Amino acid sequence: MAQPDCKKIFFENLSGAGKAIAVLTSGGDAQGMNAAVRAVVRMGIYVGAKVYFIREGYQGMVDGGDNIKEASWESVSSMLQVGGTVIGSARCKEFRTHEGRLKAAHNLVQRGITNLCVIGGDGSLTGANLFREEWSGLLGELVEQGLIDSDASQKYSALHIVGMVGSIDNDFCGTDMTIGTDSALHRIIEVVDAIMTTAQSHQRTFVLEVMGRHCGYLALVSALACGADWVLIPEMPPEDGWEKKMCQKLSANRAGMKRLNIIIVAEGAIDRNNKPITTDYVKNLVVKCLGFDTRVTILGHVQRGGTPSAFDRILASRMGVEAVLALLETTANTPACVVSLCGNQSVRLPLMECVQMTQEVQKAMDEKKFEDAVKLRGRSFENNLKTYKLLAHRKPESELPSSNFNVAVLNVGAPAAGMNAAVRSAVRVGISEGHKMFAVNDGFEGFYKGQIKEIKWADVGGWTGQGGSLLGTKRTLPAKHVDKIAEQMRKHNINALLIIGGFEAYLSLLELLTARGKYDELYVPMVMVPATVSNNVPGSDLSIGADTALNAITTTCDRIKQSASGTKRRVFIIETMGGYCGYLASVGGLAAGADAAYIYEEPFDIRDLQANVEHLTEKMKTSIQRGLVLRNENSNENYTTDFIYQLYTEEGKGVFDCRKNVLGHMQQGGAPSPFDRNFGTKISAKAMQWISKKLVETFRQGRVFANTEDSCCLLGMRRRALVFQPVVQLKEETDFVHRIPQEQWWLKLRPLMKILAKYKTSYDVSDSGQLEHVVRNRSKESDASAAM
Repeated sequence: MAQPDCKKIFFENLSGAGKAIAVLTSGGDAQGMNAAVRAVVRMGIYVGAKVYFIREGYQGMVDGGDNIKEASWESVSSMLQVGGTVIGSARCKEFRTHEGRLKAAHNLVQRGITNLCVIGGDGSLTGANLFREEWSGLLGELVEQGLIDSDASQKYSALHIVGMVGSIDNDFCGTDMTIGTDSALHRIIEVVDAIMTTAQSHQRTFVLEVMGRHCGYLALVSALACGADWVLIPEMPPEDGWEKKMCQKLSANRAGMKRLNIIIVAEGAIDRNNKPITTDYVKNLVVKCLGFDTRVTILGHVQRGGTPSAFDRILASRMGVEAVLALLETTANTPACVVSLCGNQSVRLPLMECVQMTQEVQKAMDEKKFEDAVKLRGRSFENNLKTYKLLAHRKPESELPSSNFNVAVLNVGAPAAGMNAAVRSAVRVGISEGHKMFAVNDGFEGFYKGQIKEIKWADVGGWTGQGGSLLGTKRTLPAKHVDKIAEQMRKHNINALLIIGGFEAYLSLLELLTARGKYDELYVPMVMVPATVSNNVPGSDLSIGADTALNAITTTCDRIKQSASGTKRRVFIIETMGGYCGYLASVGGLAAGADAAYIYEEPFDIRDLQANVEHLTEKMKTSIQRGLVLRNENSNENYTTDFIYQLYTEEGKGVFDCRKNVLGHMQQGGAPSPFDRNFGTKISAKAMQWISKKLVETFRQGRVFANTEDSCCLLGMRRRALVFQPVVQLKEETDFVHRIPQEQWWLKLRPLMKILAKYKTSYDVSDSGQLEHVVRNRSKESDASAAM
């Protein structure tokens, strides 16, 4: 499959020749900042601009001297996997004064810098915008003081600002995810998973405090990801009398044979009177009212530390490149903007609109307008809160609607981390909607054998953090046994099907749809949720399990590269899974800083391999010590991993040696990442709500009869939204021979990986972000990054 045509930007329409770009990190550090700095430096050099580091944030800009140094390509090598910010960050009181900003302007003009890329929170970005607004006046003062001449004042008359939000709290309105948030969630979930085992052993209650002084995102999403019993956040304080309700909930869970309780408290948690709720208060409350053995754990700065996740590396790399493009396209009248992510699409938003909305959230909280505060946080935050309430708090039987419908849920295809979170969500939402839920073991093989049983609310407790498929899953397709499947559906009176799986699940839906003509039992609503590490399901940009696999690849590549530290120059050839889909190799290569990634969708021959070897050889001679090459398992039947390893070994003699590694099924195993837990939870909840709606629509004359195309759908993420698509309409988008979609969005990221690896290539700017305005609760705001 050919790569999309790309509009070249190398020294053409968007040349940066003669321009100077400076990058700084300011405020609190966040994992992924280094990936953003690396992308800005390399993209800036790629387009011909001079790029400067400003060390120690605004303090370095004010102090000048060696704090502002020109960056080289090599100066950002080996920093992609490093947490924090290697160029330093400091809070600067002097920059808040007019005199401090005058010094900063003088230092920039001396070096011809008129383009600033600021990575930080709302305070840092607000400061940058003020600096931009004062720029012409500052230059006038410098001319009056004789520090610069009038020619310099005219030449550098406009300062251009582009911001990237680096904040683990995800407290900046207008963007779905800020750099560092996903990594912080990784740290939290690692701790919660570890605590759960000891809590289980001793039947303890744990109260965990996570960061978030003014924003409850980390607390809310981690509670959703680990199935916490209770969560306290500043945006939505609990109702008066919450103490009694919480204790009743904890007591009921223990009575239901649960051996532990987890309560997550945001550090800024408050009650309805804006009075702080502390972890000690919660602990003492549980001990006093219930007598449970209770412990407090405060995570603190652990959440800021450690290696950035694959998501944060990819996000930061994409945003860094987008920031350089935005700077190249700015004019004197362009407002300062923030490059951001909506769904999986880059967007540019006016900086001050985002800042103002962020400030409105705090104002709403101060005025006790908590519903408004939640809405201002955005649809993603609001959906997280609704989903948590739906799954964590079971209504009494008397309050549940009685639907008299039976819904079956099953896993099909290979296991994928996050499947269990999706099943838990489906079961609990289904029960909340009044349905009787049935679990099918071992996919369609178990279905035709009658391995079907009712599954209750408590049966799925603790499932979110477990990898693999607890229901069991097989690749068996239904066509050969459709008669027995129809019989089982009749026997158990199954009124709807929810299938969670990969390409086999998609094929299964098509086969069941075809068989409807023969078996009336199949005229029921059927929906599929994509779950596969390969991310090769048509109709969805992302699948449950792919993020966990990417993190496994990234972590392994980090370790493999580190193993060569201090040795002679070495190149590693890594084989990834994915069938014919090159998603894992390509996006994993971007996250791990690979020099090349070979995939089926982008055909290559011996000349390409030779060019890659020569390119790597040249880099090895001048700068880098380690090289990384990824190969998708089915990228080419002749150019195997062994062949590429032997070719690189032979051609690199005297310059580098080679090692190879086949990652295999470690990409499928392990605990699901926070992203996959939440994506699985939210997409599955949405699928169940669709089923409930369809059951009502198609119930006639005492039975369910769903005979339209839109009663057999796939729920997938498309750019900015979760969309239900009839599977029959997806057939035209599918390459059935190679089990991949005809068009794949991530192919546009491949040139980005090549640019960051120092290849001269083409980059498609047609899909780059355009300046939009911040809209409150955008109707198409990422339900999908709403996964986070």
